Amino acid sequence: MSDRPDADADAVKTYLLDLQDRICAALRETDGGAGFREDAWERPGGGGGRTRIMQDGAVFERGGINFSHVFGERLPPSASANRPELAGRGFQAMGVSLVVHPQNPYVPTSHLNVRFFIAERPDAEPVWWFGGGFDLTPYYGFEEDVRHWHRAAREACLPFGEDVYPRCKEWCDRYFYLKHREEPRGVGGLFFDDLSEGGFDHSFTFMRSVAEAYLPAYLPIVNRRWAKQYGDEERAFQKYRRGRYVEFNLVYDRGTLFGLQSGGRTESILMSLPPEVSWRYDYRPEPGSPEAELYERFLKPRDWLADEATVA
Repeated sequence: MSDRPDADADAVKTYLLDLQDRICAALRETDGGAGFREDAWERPGGGGGRTRIMQDGAVFERGGINFSHVFGERLPPSASANRPELAGRGFQAMGVSLVVHPQNPYVPTSHLNVRFFIAERPDAEPVWWFGGGFDLTPYYGFEEDVRHWHRAAREACLPFGEDVYPRCKEWCDRYFYLKHREEPRGVGGLFFDDLSEGGFDHSFTFMRSVAEAYLPAYLPIVNRRWAKQYGDEERAFQKYRRGRYVEFNLVYDRGTLFGLQSGGRTESILMSLPPEVSWRYDYRPEPGSPEAELYERFLKPRDWLADEATVA
């Protein structure tokens, strides 16, 4: 992390608002049926945001894309957990967070978050950092889709060094892991936090590279799978696996915890939850079934691009 006060928060905010606009436009075009409802909101403690929700579209059952820019007198515990020396500082935090839950069980759920923090106090220079990433949560596994997703993730990282993708990929595998289930949430992607190495311009450029990779990573998968036929059995499995998504977001997710601890807008914080979900007691998929294959082949962290040459 850096103590240099060279951060340009206005530039970050301008970029994030534009990012939200462009992603909403792309998802609206892909869905072809539903638009977004927008709620602009203000936070009593300072700041606010705009939440955009798509419901019951032709392709997406729910898509939530939130921009927030909030201020406070004390960093919440979730934001200072890795840097306890910053506890008690005032802060401003801004970011774009989205989760897309598809109608078709053969289309994965996807998540993107990019964020920027500044921790401040009157007698010290501001401390700033970036964080974020994206990950994919399939219900039925297709190696072609997962390879494409990780290829896009690697390409986003390559301009910053060949070691960056493996490091952020492994961080993602560790972060999106349900300890009480002893299983990953999905097939991973990228995750990074506390980034200020190389200065503001370098860190901001990396955050933008990750954000810009999301649509090229996700939309080809959506277009490949959204029309695939499915039945009640596939839909029931999708709802069951969505339960894991809920468990992770409510138990472990630092973004959810930060939003709740900082007094954010509850509806916007919990927009990431799927609209329909179920839990089954001691469910075990039929051996040899596509559902079992998800556990056996896809919910196991691995190097999805091990046999592909890296070209900078």
